[in-house]
Amino acid sequence: MDQFVSTFTNKIDTKGRVSIPASFRTVLAKDGLEGIYCYPSLDAPALDAGGQRLLNKINALVEDLAPYSDERDQLATALFGTSEILSIDQDGRTILPERLREHAGITNQITFVGLGEKFQLWEPKRFETYQAEARQKVRDLRKLLGAGRRDRGGPEGARE
Repeated sequence: MDQFVSTFTNKIDTKGRVSIPASFRTVLAKDGLEGIYCYPSLDAPALDAGGQRLLNKINALVEDLAPYSDERDQLATALFGTSEILSIDQDGRTILPERLREHAGITNQITFVGLGEKFQLWEPKRFETYQAEARQKVRDLRKLLGAGRRDRGGPEGARE
């Protein structure tokens, strides 16, 4: 599978190193980027990360905006100007720069969250809170989608 899936929580050692989950390293290796492309999430107290696919998507987003426009410069600054390419050592570890750790509130543990073609890095307690909120929103959305489908005479919505 060429997707980042599942959730893992690992310790950060005294030198600031953290082990990248093996399944994530496998996806990164297939993706063709030497290392991890990582930047502060635009809408969460987390870090967004991935490989060449993520970098290609970001390039496409930026290129779709008018050249020399404020919007293009702002997006490029947010996604390229704050990013890092993190190397992975022979033991599957990387070092997160302090600037990135501060954005996410990461200290001695980190949670890796697979999101398909990218993944996020979270402070574990913040992720627990975010995950609970996300689950509630999905439950609410599922109820709305299920009710809408029944009104149109289509198949019933998702079941509990």
